[in-house]
Amino acid sequence: MARSMLILAIALAFISSMVDAAVVEHTFHVGNLTVRRLCRSKVITAVNDRYPGPTIDVHEGDTLVVNVINDSPYNITIHWHGIFQILSAWADGPNMITQCPIRPGKSYIYKFTVTGQEGTLWWHAHASLLRATVYGALLIRPRQGTQGYPFHQPDKEVPILLGEWWNPNLVDVANQAFLTGGTPNVSDAYTINGKPGDLYPCSKKHTYKLEVEEGKTYLLRIINAALDNQLFFKIAGHHFTVVAADASYTKPYKTDVIVIAPGQTVDALMVADAAPARYYMAALPYISTPNPPPPRPAFDNTTTTGIVQYKSALPSLHPVMPTMPSFFDNAVAFRFFSKLTALCRTEDRTVPLHVDERMFITVGLGLVACQPTQSLCNQTQGALAASMNNVSFQFPTTMSLLEAHFKGVKGVYTADFPHKPPVFFDFTNASVNAVPALQPLMFTSQATKVKKIKYNATVEMVLQDTAILGIESHPMHLHGFDFFVVAQGFGNYDQAAAEKSYNLVDPQMRNTISVPTGGWAVIRFIANNPGVWIMHCHLDAHLSLGLATAFEVENGPTPESTLPPPPPDFPTC
Repeated sequence: MARSMLILAIALAFISSMVDAAVVEHTFHVGNLTVRRLCRSKVITAVNDRYPGPTIDVHEGDTLVVNVINDSPYNITIHWHGIFQILSAWADGPNMITQCPIRPGKSYIYKFTVTGQEGTLWWHAHASLLRATVYGALLIRPRQGTQGYPFHQPDKEVPILLGEWWNPNLVDVANQAFLTGGTPNVSDAYTINGKPGDLYPCSKKHTYKLEVEEGKTYLLRIINAALDNQLFFKIAGHHFTVVAADASYTKPYKTDVIVIAPGQTVDALMVADAAPARYYMAALPYISTPNPPPPRPAFDNTTTTGIVQYKSALPSLHPVMPTMPSFFDNAVAFRFFSKLTALCRTEDRTVPLHVDERMFITVGLGLVACQPTQSLCNQTQGALAASMNNVSFQFPTTMSLLEAHFKGVKGVYTADFPHKPPVFFDFTNASVNAVPALQPLMFTSQATKVKKIKYNATVEMVLQDTAILGIESHPMHLHGFDFFVVAQGFGNYDQAAAEKSYNLVDPQMRNTISVPTGGWAVIRFIANNPGVWIMHCHLDAHLSLGLATAFEVENGPTPESTLPPPPPDFPTC
């Protein structure tokens, strides 16, 4: 009898969850929008005449359907950053990886179910540099609503989207970078919810304001949508309690500064417990490149601000400015990135202890020969490149990787991405740039190579930064999966020493890891999602230079673990 009642209860719960699940539909019109920033008007690419774009709200288990209509003059795709896309890889969105672009005048319906995820994610363009203005928040609430939060229920939830602004047209910026064989020009400003803040010229009315009430708790859903900069974020007079990162719950972590890399999200509770007044929220870049030599690249050294205003405070009060970290404060950045740990509820995934595939991957910069079309490139020096294991990734041009994988088309890619670098050397020693015998290490190959992985295999990757052309922290993003960050540190990875520090109990889960500058990180994930999934640096300047690879995950043994065919409106090249 008891067994029958248990089966009935499970069945009713399943039926109830199916009834509760909704189909959430949106239409995205991508087109031109004229906005005024930094004393000038500019035409940008935007969704539904909004910058940033619309916020999408769903509950875990909902199916999201978004009809993207491209009325812009550019090819476009939309990536749903951090969504697992279980058996819906066709909807992941990276250009020429899972689809061909949506051409001007065309459309494509992205449809997928949000399964086993709660928290803050986001969506953005994944073609050229268009994501500088084509992005928005994607908020996933527990199936039972805010009562399902494993932390104090906030009085209000506030998306905070940190971005970057360029005065020139971004497509022109990208084209100029290609012609010179270098990186794009640095941005002209940073933004909070699309507004630069009153420290910039002509920007007093372009300053984000958040009104708060004394004693109330606010859940800040912070997203770094900047193209090329990690950021420090603070609010004067206030502290945060971090409760989630990349849509994975964390043990409460108290801090007065948030450090966040492009692609990452942080959910932080803030109590309005300061004296009623006006306070600046501020963000400035974390620059992980070292002092010369080699010369530190130019960067945008400005600060974006918003204003937290208490409801009872006089609007004429001048806001209090927080004391910000130095641009170069590696210690603050590493402390934040390394101190987060998983909440570890009974229903949460646990770190796999058995490893099937081990990979050692170097990430960094290099050089390649100038292409004939790079008319402004230094032919003697070569063009700047970026690589993983000395392979600079080349995006296909005739068919997406996923379509070629599904149809068995040969010649689009090869499945021989190396599991280790071609040469082991003193990876983080700057002498690699000065010793003549090591000069060949600067030159990288170019190819479209992927790594084939069996379904349900556990993969462990060591991500090792290199000093070739300068050390730097690379925010590495993996599509289709979360991963456990089991260890990280500075210098060259030493297996015997590092394994003693492995956290196999409560490691944080991420979809984007900021590999420490001049250091390493170890991650693990289970390849339980068939398809082709790109892993790349989320500094867009480095992605365009080839700092990427892809994982070709085979089908499993059942229909439930087999990738279905593409939808009928799937874009073709």
